Amino acid sequence: MTEFKYPTDTDQFPEIIEKGMVYVDKTDLMYSLVERYKYVFLARPRRFGKSLLCTTLKAYFEGRRELFEGLKVMKYEKEWKKHPVLHFDMGLLKNMTVKEAKSCLEKFISEYEETYGSDPKLETPGARFRELIHNAAEQTGEKVVVLIDEYDSPIMRLMQEKEQLKAMRTMLREFYQVLKSDGANLRFVFITGVTKFSQLSIFSELNNLNQISMLDEYSGICGITQEELDTALRPCVEEYARNRKITTEEAYTLLKNNYDGYHFSPGGKDVFAPFSLLRALSQNSTGHFWFESGTSASLLEHLEPFRCEKEVLNYDGAKVRESDFSLPCEGAPSPLPLLYQTGYLTIASHNPVVGSYVLKIPNNEVRTGLIQCLMPLILHRKTTENSSLLNEMAESIIDGNLGSALMALRSYIAGIPYDIITKDEWEKRGGYESFYQILIYMAFSMLNSVVDAEVKSILGRADVIIKTTQDIFIIELKVNKTARAALKQINDMGYATPFEAGHRRIVKCGVSISSELRNIVQWIITDAQGNKIESKDFKKRASRKKKEEK
Repeated sequence: MTEFKYPTDTDQFPEIIEKGMVYVDKTDLMYSLVERYKYVFLARPRRFGKSLLCTTLKAYFEGRRELFEGLKVMKYEKEWKKHPVLHFDMGLLKNMTVKEAKSCLEKFISEYEETYGSDPKLETPGARFRELIHNAAEQTGEKVVVLIDEYDSPIMRLMQEKEQLKAMRTMLREFYQVLKSDGANLRFVFITGVTKFSQLSIFSELNNLNQISMLDEYSGICGITQEELDTALRPCVEEYARNRKITTEEAYTLLKNNYDGYHFSPGGKDVFAPFSLLRALSQNSTGHFWFESGTSASLLEHLEPFRCEKEVLNYDGAKVRESDFSLPCEGAPSPLPLLYQTGYLTIASHNPVVGSYVLKIPNNEVRTGLIQCLMPLILHRKTTENSSLLNEMAESIIDGNLGSALMALRSYIAGIPYDIITKDEWEKRGGYESFYQILIYMAFSMLNSVVDAEVKSILGRADVIIKTTQDIFIIELKVNKTARAALKQINDMGYATPFEAGHRRIVKCGVSISSELRNIVQWIITDAQGNKIESKDFKKRASRKKKEEK
């Protein structure tokens, strides 16, 4: 049980405040935004607080001062002037045909026309929208505020349906262009979405739209920062720790590993995914809430045109140029822009001299969700089989028996059909070596939902580092090279050095993978001083078996 009320099923600011739910105050950033700009666009992944920001802006511009008592905006706002607010939730148009979307948009407009009047001679959504803005401004004597949430929802599922996409764009462009032509009657325009890929075609006339998505100052306007977790939400974390019977410090580490790691600007704040974090605090768990809310299905739809399911994992650590963030996703040669904009990848580092960025998978929740989503697709194995592998490996590692975990993984690999990908596809996808590197990557990545497993991406460290309360396992993988060579790299590169001052046992392991035999064929496990704990050589066994058969 929890003493806090969490807004896990609502994004309505008035309801959150009136019911005394947990609310992280960002009204100072909101005030800065409305004072500085007139036209604003913000891109953030799904379930990242965009809709909550829209309903907060709506309450603010409606002059509902009583909702903001005790919040930061009260230091700045003195007038509380009431404006007519037109709020359009385009997420409700998701999965609709052009005809259905147009009808729904007209219904939105008609609801406001009941208040501000209409002209029956006008037929298109754009014409009616222009008249609505004019009437609202004239009747109230105040300029109009327009909030458009999830602008790209009507077109996300049409990326590969060119005719439908074109028709939807044409309809929406006629609606959105009013925002430029009727600017004299507008006080503030705020548009949110997941992607930027349709801005050029839909907002072509709206060339004064301020893109704040990658500005450091507004990097924390959606989501929850570390500072906010340390202050406003600290009582929640302390309760979470008590309920899970762990220390507060352990609770912070657990939440950070699972839900933190998003960076939306070069020097911006580190951000937690709010939907998942609040669900975790509410349920005293570490579930994969973001993926469980339907993300995996949409991911597969977006990846289908690229035919690169497993290559997604290779993008962990990819380098991109600043211009790549604004590439139209529908025409991009790779899914990288879409993976970044939808939250599967985030900024890991930035080189301002050359204008380049390194991207990474943000946290365990996303990594594990990706693995669980892609592994059955890539390997033609059932999800239950993946779960069985995970359980067996995790139990062995928690017991301190790395060799047993590797044996379970080897048995799993042996059961993968050799013909799941044709020879031509192997060539296109980097060969057998690439496939087995990805397979090992996925298997160890799945462990991070049970133990602290780090898988190599952009940092100069061992391929896999697994931490339990008793042990630290440092693993290096080599394809078509010896396990001894892998172990030598661990020692030469000093991968164990950062952990030597700790109290946990350090275990080093070199693993050899054979592309010919299509499996792990050798491993050597030693302690920190190099004393051998276990070694296995299945390659020699295979060679002896061949000789016996001859």
